[in-house]
Amino acid sequence: MSKLGYVWFDSEFSSLELESAVLLQVAALATDEMLRPVGEGEPFEVAIRLDADERVSPWVCEHLGELVDRCRGEEAVALAAADEALLAWLKRQFGVPHEQVQQRPILAGNSVHNDWLMVRRHLPRFHGGLHYRLLDVSSFKSVWQAWGDGAAFDKEQLDMLNAYFPGGEIACLRSHDALFDIQASIAELAYYKEKLGFS
Repeated sequence: MSKLGYVWFDSEFSSLELESAVLLQVAALATDEMLRPVGEGEPFEVAIRLDADERVSPWVCEHLGELVDRCRGEEAVALAAADEALLAWLKRQFGVPHEQVQQRPILAGNSVHNDWLMVRRHLPRFHGGLHYRLLDVSSFKSVWQAWGDGAAFDKEQLDMLNAYFPGGEIACLRSHDALFDIQASIAELAYYKEKLGFS
């Protein structure tokens, strides 16, 4: 029986045209509903194998060149293998997915609807272990900027990230890296949680 909580998830893809894009990288972390690590506390991160003839957008080539090289290297895994590995990771963190979808963990992240689309299209076994709801930190950001004191969370400040990320173990800033983006999203939601008086 699975436990409730959040599956923090981020992906990088070959193009911003999501209907035709393929996955390049997926990463995940698990927390409970109070943002504390659950299960084994292990992060999940893999590069997805990219065929030599698969095209990537000019923006991706410019900003994610190192990742594209990983996806065409020996460490990259096939998409089906990544899906199986993600489901196995999900079970280690939360247990076997509950028969009732509303009792499964919720996918979470920044602008996570984009990742949700890619999960539904490319990672069906992993998708089958998730809740139907999403937790989008971007919504909290929008509300905080409109209703709060206007002090937005700054993901470019390593000290600020580590002040709010559980355990404070972020070693460096890594732009456009799925695992770093997850850590930053958790830290950002913890920031809004404190500011809203729920610490």
